Amino acid sequence: MQTSPDRHEYPAHWEADVVLRDGGTARIRPITVDDADRLVSFYEQVSDESKYYRFFAPYPRLSAKDVHRFTHHDFVDRVGLAATVGGEFIATVRYDRIGADGTPASAPADEAEVAFLVQDAHQGRGVASALLEHIGAVARERGIRRFAAEVLPANNKMIKVFTDAGYTQKRSFEDGVVRLEFDLEPTDRSLAVQYAREHRAEARSVQRLLAPGSVAVIGAGRTPGGVGRSVLGNIRDAGFTGRLYAVNKALPEGQKELDGVPAHRSVRDIDGPVDVAVVAVPAEYVPEVVTECGEHGVQGLVVVSAGYAESGLEGRENQRALVRHARTYGMRIIGPNAFGIINTSPRVRLNASLAPETPRPGRIGLFAQSGAIGIALLSRLHRRGGGVTGVTGVSTFVSSGNRADVSGNDVLQYWYEDPDTDVVLMYLESIGNPRKFTRLARRTAAAKPLVVVQGARHGAAPQGHAVRATRLPHETVSALLRQAGVIRVDTITDLVDAGLLLARQPLPAGPRVAILGNSESLGLLTYDACLAEGLRPHPPQDLTTAASAADFHAALSRALADDRCDAVVVTAIPAVGEVSVADAALAEALRSASAAAPAKPVLVVHVELGGLAEALSAAASTAPQAESGIHPQTAPRPSLTEERPPAVEAPEGAHLIPAYPAAERAVRALAQAVTYAQWRRDAADPGKVPEYEDIDQRGAATLIDGLLARGQGLTLGTEETCDLLGHYGIHVHRALPAPTPDAAAEAARTLGYPVALKATAPHLRHRADLGGVRLDLADEDQLRRSYTELTELFGAPDELRPVVQRMAPRGVDVVVRAVIDPAAGAVLSFGLAGAASQLLGDTAHRLIPVTDREAGSLVRSIRTAPLLFGWRGSAPADTRALEELLLRVSRLVDDHPEVVAVTLEPVVVASHGLSVLGASVRLATPPARDDLGPRTLPAY
Repeated sequence: MQTSPDRHEYPAHWEADVVLRDGGTARIRPITVDDADRLVSFYEQVSDESKYYRFFAPYPRLSAKDVHRFTHHDFVDRVGLAATVGGEFIATVRYDRIGADGTPASAPADEAEVAFLVQDAHQGRGVASALLEHIGAVARERGIRRFAAEVLPANNKMIKVFTDAGYTQKRSFEDGVVRLEFDLEPTDRSLAVQYAREHRAEARSVQRLLAPGSVAVIGAGRTPGGVGRSVLGNIRDAGFTGRLYAVNKALPEGQKELDGVPAHRSVRDIDGPVDVAVVAVPAEYVPEVVTECGEHGVQGLVVVSAGYAESGLEGRENQRALVRHARTYGMRIIGPNAFGIINTSPRVRLNASLAPETPRPGRIGLFAQSGAIGIALLSRLHRRGGGVTGVTGVSTFVSSGNRADVSGNDVLQYWYEDPDTDVVLMYLESIGNPRKFTRLARRTAAAKPLVVVQGARHGAAPQGHAVRATRLPHETVSALLRQAGVIRVDTITDLVDAGLLLARQPLPAGPRVAILGNSESLGLLTYDACLAEGLRPHPPQDLTTAASAADFHAALSRALADDRCDAVVVTAIPAVGEVSVADAALAEALRSASAAAPAKPVLVVHVELGGLAEALSAAASTAPQAESGIHPQTAPRPSLTEERPPAVEAPEGAHLIPAYPAAERAVRALAQAVTYAQWRRDAADPGKVPEYEDIDQRGAATLIDGLLARGQGLTLGTEETCDLLGHYGIHVHRALPAPTPDAAAEAARTLGYPVALKATAPHLRHRADLGGVRLDLADEDQLRRSYTELTELFGAPDELRPVVQRMAPRGVDVVVRAVIDPAAGAVLSFGLAGAASQLLGDTAHRLIPVTDREAGSLVRSIRTAPLLFGWRGSAPADTRALEELLLRVSRLVDDHPEVVAVTLEPVVVASHGLSVLGASVRLATPPARDDLGPRTLPAY
């Protein structure tokens, strides 16, 4: 690397992998003196037209002086970056810092000229756009605030790269050249452009894996059995519509087929492209396979091989090397240690997994980080899952294994606009980038339901998963996911229950539930379950055990027609001697009544009604239909080698009716749908972040800069805290130190009686229950007696650190906190003060910045919120003032990321106004905001 004394150290942190527009990957890194030969080779492959656009004149080859200039950089005033695939350059970009006169300059000059060159074969892949993001981030890091670029008018592609970036810019035309100048500070538009490009690229990269035109299974054994041979058979038996190849280097010379599939000893021997390779060889042979795939132009890998990070430190290093190796060739990886992928679309029919049966086609997208859980979920959906009925199948399935590359974030990007997916179910054991996942989840949930169950909630992530550290407890992360519209459930049973309801039924318009059925007891259980889940049930309607299918039809029709009802739960128990014909009649009665009012969801709670479960699904006619009057339940089940009959689509607008074996499960799923539907309505009008005229953002920034000049990681003193908060209209009641009884008396005279005497020692702070606080001291005698009591109980004044504070109006004590978490970002928290709330974990959270609507919901979302609204005849607290305080704290942290922690405790919310009695603020260099920087793939 470069070692000359006039050059800075090689900036390794500028290296990054990026996903391009077509779904392939490239590596971006600084250009060094070692790249001379690569640069010359790259330039030779660029067309004369592209060279002319770059240099404004014919420029057939680079001179030795050019090569020296383009490879020798100081990484401050002169910087060059290259995009590489397979170790070779496919594009370059450089900037040179200039002064006001346009000549080379050094800091403090803050403008630079920028120029690109992209190999013609790679133009149109979004390489220049990705390089612009990265060179812009490098320039900002080096104190450059503005780029200038001169472009020939005919070079429309490069002009579009600049104009589409979203930066604030100026454009001029002089001497036959277009001059563009643009600021590098990210704007709302530039971030929106960046996110849109990220979405298209990542979605395309997953689409290339899930809908390949050709697949090679590498490691397909010569004898039956084994992982590779099993996957090969599963792909073949699913009826994959593309080309399939078997690869095994141990195949005998001359063997051309394996299980009827074209066979080769190496992927290099395949005559034609291979889009996806399933790698099922021992871990020690994987690097050789990756090289062969990369050289053959394979687009992506599904690595089912184990022996990586899940096996220990050496395996983790091998996993990192695997990802780096694959990305060198522009390939993405699912796995390693993956269960596989499935796509049931009739255009693809891919089962590149260890699941011996392809699940029925349907509208559910399924993601599982665990292979075992993936098997369980597929099995439940295939068997109509533990009493949950109906043929609601899977659109696509991804088991990511160790999630070394492709993650849940990538798959969410794909499912967001996948027309074949209506509901997304995810089993996650770790969230590698909570900030990004929350952003993507919010966007996805606004269009289609997203249901998540998280494993490893009370311990470390599985050994195979490398994730960034977070200081937030699981409950906080769950709350933030719910804020983003995610339907958080605790078990895979709940995951399937909620998913099937959301896939089959419309969203409820509210929490009002009608209950009807032929069992009074089952109706009462359902009623109680509704109350426990926060729903508003009507009294159950008992149709008696003598009810016929016609009675059910009439009762359901009436309930659905009732404007006071938002959803209906039907309970049913079998009659003695009942036959399956009656089950079918009841199912058809319920389906036909539901079809007449398709805007309201209907659920069934059944007890030991095997026939009804299948009949409810068959009534909507999406199950494979049997001929000659054979009941679907008794029809022969296809084997691995039999072709499954295609599913018959339900009539337009028809809804399958989900059935549950327990009232609690049905009601829980319904409650989750009600909550999600309300979130969808609220998300349509999220509110706004209000402006306050008395906020002095510039003054606060000046104060923060001055305080941070003292050093990093600074906890502010009392006066500094009050000063900073005061710039945002947050006023803290003065608390004067009282090291002696006389000092306490003097402080009380200064503040005015009545006063409070408080011990501020860490073990007594905010612990009124321990007796470290004396309130309503009306005169000096009471103050001195209280001072004596405190020192006798808890020790000398230098241990207690007593302070005197003027009494605030009585009210409800609350706590407001904000913290910047390195993984999740800035989080605002709220709860009532006191040991009871801490013990119950009764704290609510929102991501910053908080809108006015979110502040209102934050106040109302804790279980003890009734205490703020006049519980048991008490005076209601001034929640409007409380919401304003929350918004001001949110603005402070959002405007100044150096404010990494704020605590206001206690805040007394009275009937009119509030009083902040204690506050602390911590300043530090903020954690890097990867969502504001250029697009990069995680480097685990």
